[in-house]
Amino acid sequence: MSARLKFREDKTFTILQLTDMHYGKDQEEDREKDAKTKELVERVIASVQPDHIVLTGDMIWSHGVPAPKDSFRRAIAPVVASGIPWAAVFGNHDAEAGVTREELLAIQQEHDQCLSVAGPDEINGIGNYTLIVKDRAGTCESAALYFFDSGIEAPEHIGGYAWIHPDQVYWYTQQSQQIAARNGGPLPALAFLHIPVPEYNEAWSSEQVTGVKEENVECAKINTGLFGAMVHMGDVMGTFAGHDHDNDYTGEVHGIRLCYGRVTGYNTYGKLQRGARVIRLHEGKRGFETWIVEADGGIVH
Repeated sequence: MSARLKFREDKTFTILQLTDMHYGKDQEEDREKDAKTKELVERVIASVQPDHIVLTGDMIWSHGVPAPKDSFRRAIAPVVASGIPWAAVFGNHDAEAGVTREELLAIQQEHDQCLSVAGPDEINGIGNYTLIVKDRAGTCESAALYFFDSGIEAPEHIGGYAWIHPDQVYWYTQQSQQIAARNGGPLPALAFLHIPVPEYNEAWSSEQVTGVKEENVECAKINTGLFGAMVHMGDVMGTFAGHDHDNDYTGEVHGIRLCYGRVTGYNTYGKLQRGARVIRLHEGKRGFETWIVEADGGIVH
């Protein structure tokens, strides 16, 4: 891992969020869809020229796929080829069957520009970690990025999707405290995960909501307080999830903007035009701009 993150000379830092690419179903029609996804990713990266790329899960299908590792390599190939620093969190389909999160992380870490790490062994999940964005001089910490493994499924007697575990929430608060202690207060921060937290339901009802909601928020049935911890710590300005392909809205709750990415892959369900979300930070300022770039070149603010 040789890549480092820092603001540009114009004091901007731009992140491209790709989500739910869903490579890997091994039939001719599916391969054609994967080829469309690859072309879109290449085109969006070339257009946006981001400083950092974040993959928010479900890069592949793994259940019923004969070679999920090969699918994963194809999924990340255009990101790797870009030479831009990148990081990822896992979705519920990436390691559903036939491959483990550890194996997929090892594939990511074959590449110098990949910043993904396993995170602490003693907490739930693979891929809970923090990245720091330095100022344009590369000397001072200027912003923080948190990454969470949101899991796969809940226990059968509860049903639905997994949740962020209390030990992950505690890990986040410890990270936030340490960063604040080093910098004389909280740094502006963003958080990335695949499955949205339950507060995304509330975000849709907020006065500042933008975007579309064409399906239910498929969050966990159990709320373990990650969002509340973020409000309490005072650093996270926005969260970015995937998972629900027909939602792309953002809405503000208690000062935090809860955002969906735009589904990127063609080899999966969804009414929305494929695309990606762009996030732009400004050095020394609390706040961010975000918009969606669509496959036809359109911009959705």
